[in-house]
Order: sequence, then C-alpha cells, then structure tokens
Amino acid sequence: MSEPAANPPAVNPPPKDPMKGFRGVLSGTLIMEAITVALALPVINKLGSGITSATGWTVIGIAVALIVLCGLLKHVWAVPVVLVLQVALIAMVFVLPAIAIIGVLFLAAFLWFLYLRREVARRMAAGTLPSQQVQQQQQQR
Repeated sequence: MSEPAANPPAVNPPPKDPMKGFRGVLSGTLIMEAITVALALPVINKLGSGITSATGWTVIGIAVALIVLCGLLKHVWAVPVVLVLQVALIAMVFVLPAIAIIGVLFLAAFLWFLYLRREVARRMAAGTLPSQQVQQQQQQR
C-alpha cells in the first residue's frame, strides 16, 4: 500500500509586504513626470513655435492630473488611468514633440514597474523571495 502524497508546504508570506512599496514608487515617478512636463513648457515656448493657450492648458491639465493621481493610486483603476495619460502625452507628438518624448520615456518606466510588480507577485506566490527563504530556514530549526 502506498503512502498518501504529502501536502506541499504552505508558502509563508514575507514578513514585510513588498507590494506596499509599489505605490510609493509609482507616486514618486508621477511627481517627477508632472515636474518634467511642467518644466518642458518654457523650453517648448523658447525653442519651438510657441505654445497656444489650448496646448498650454492641456499640458498643465495633464501635469495636474498626474499629481492628483498620486493620491488615488490605492484604487484599482488608477494604474490604467496613468497609462492612458501616458498615451495622451504621446498623442501630442504632432503638436508638441518634446512632450511626446517625455510620454514615451515615462510609459516605458511604468511598463517596467508593472513587469517588476508581476515578477515579485509570482515569486511571492512561489515562496522564492529571499525574505521568505530566511523565514523558512528559521522554521526548520
């Protein structure tokens, strides 16, 4: 008679939740982007063909929206809205190419952050985070 298969050991959560820092990283990046977008306006005015009031208010509106989103990152819908704002910046390529470049750079950063978050979540579920390994070794003693 064969012995029943042992249940796999339960994966212990890490002592400190690594996902809590993700909102802080996104928030700091949004603030940096808002500052970069706002500081691009004088440069575009001096080096480009000037800024009309429509483009100026649009860019300032996006910068303010980026700042407001910092406080709303706890909601599930906030990250997709951040990505939509990046696409809005990129869509300004024909009016303000410098703003579109900022949008491309920050979109790449946000996509990288989302990849890292998914990878940490995967490793946490598998129990392979270094903090989980230390915890498992202490339990075996």
